[in-house]
Amino acid sequence: MVQQPLAHRPQVCACLACRRHPHSSLAREHRRIKRLLASADERLRRLLAGFLAHQRGRGGITLLAQISGLDRNTVARGRRELLQGQPPAARRVRRPGAGRPRAEKKVLTCSGS
Repeated sequence: MVQQPLAHRPQVCACLACRRHPHSSLAREHRRIKRLLASADERLRRLLAGFLAHQRGRGGITLLAQISGLDRNTVARGRRELLQGQPPAARRVRRPGAGRPRAEKKVLTCSGS
């Protein structure tokens, strides 16, 4: 069995309904949402969470943050990006310069005689 990276594993839903009734239809729906979000890259995950929050209406951002484990600001940003209609990034998930710094830096050596 292939394990997913730790960051992409579905986590336990933090909503009260799932904790009280883990076998209810609502809990099954939340598990499906978590599986869908876990299979997406970070940009698509943000956009999907924003879309689902928009579909839920009032309180949707908080609910999707609880279900997905994403920060409320991330869900709100995804919703805002969808409503603004930003064009998709050209094969990039992160903006240029974003992400972790390189582990190794190239060392330039002068080969003088």
